[in-house]
Amino acid sequence: MKAIGIILAGGNNEGRLGVLTDHRAAAALPVGSSYRAIDFTLSNMSNSGIGKVAVLTQYNSRSLRDHLTSSKWWDFGRKQGGLFVFTPFISSTDSNWFQGTADSIYQNMTYLLRSNEKYVIITSGDSIYKMDYRNLLERHKEKEADITIAYQEMEREDLKNFGIMEMNETGRLLEFEEKPVQAKTNNASLGTYVISRTLLIDLLNEIVPQGKYDFVKDILIAKRKELKIYGCEFQGYWNTLSTGVSAYYNVNMDFLKKEIRDTFINQYPYLETKAKDEPPAKYNIGAEVRDCIAGSGTIFNGRVEHSVIFRRVYTGEGSVVKNSIVMEGCRIGKNCVVENAILDKEVVLSDGQQVIGESVQNLAILKKGTRL
Repeated sequence: MKAIGIILAGGNNEGRLGVLTDHRAAAALPVGSSYRAIDFTLSNMSNSGIGKVAVLTQYNSRSLRDHLTSSKWWDFGRKQGGLFVFTPFISSTDSNWFQGTADSIYQNMTYLLRSNEKYVIITSGDSIYKMDYRNLLERHKEKEADITIAYQEMEREDLKNFGIMEMNETGRLLEFEEKPVQAKTNNASLGTYVISRTLLIDLLNEIVPQGKYDFVKDILIAKRKELKIYGCEFQGYWNTLSTGVSAYYNVNMDFLKKEIRDTFINQYPYLETKAKDEPPAKYNIGAEVRDCIAGSGTIFNGRVEHSVIFRRVYTGEGSVVKNSIVMEGCRIGKNCVVENAILDKEVVLSDGQQVIGESVQNLAILKKGTRL
């Protein structure tokens, strides 16, 4: 595929994810018992035939960089192309962090200048979906577009968290409103774009020196009448973690649905992640586990239902875990109750402790390393 990829994975999501992103980027959040959020976009890139991808990171990037240490899992370990991880850097002429999505690409302009591919696929690192970007590129070519935006017709109450598109009968963008109070349509941008590499370079060289740093506001919205911008509808499963804790919880719970789990795990092309060499989950005598998915190295002794359990979790005898997400390395003692909760990594509950949220809309959350 004659395109390079750019994954925007540097945002702090303005605190919407609370303590879950105190020590990690949203793109590094664990999903579906065995994956990180960025695995979905990286797998999409690789499965679409894109062999050269840049990940732009900024806030709390340590765990994300650790996850991306080896690029072979997504087939980017190659002589030509490969996986590049860029962070803000200090030089004699520039000591600024990325000031926006456009600025993050501008500060890494060398990546664009040293590439020869004609097109660029730009997307986020915290969305959960399976997309063949070749379909997006074909639509782009067919319409002879300057920019093509992937969108989806959404029937959901939180449209105010998305960019809303108004298009004419040919699919050309007329208006783009970012996070409107009252959405005029239900065509929501998925934050995935196709643009020619040379046009992207020209646009960035024009706007960033003027103090304009945002790709959506300063390119899509400001130049919607000047450029030929088209939409390309995506009809598969798509969700994002960026809108808040409830979104993160719901995405993980979606993996308990067989049709969604099969889409990502059992249907080609497959979802890839950094491999961990650990034994399969162990179910001891007396354990009762239903409607759950579990990561490797987990040991069950108590009762667990309708929950997502990550790697190396231990549940003690007589304990009950329900409607919850339990992340890697947590240890739940005997006769504990965990319900409507998210336990971040390495939480330890001593015997008899209770962590109970009011509901799945009002979850109890314990930050990484909490000991009760």
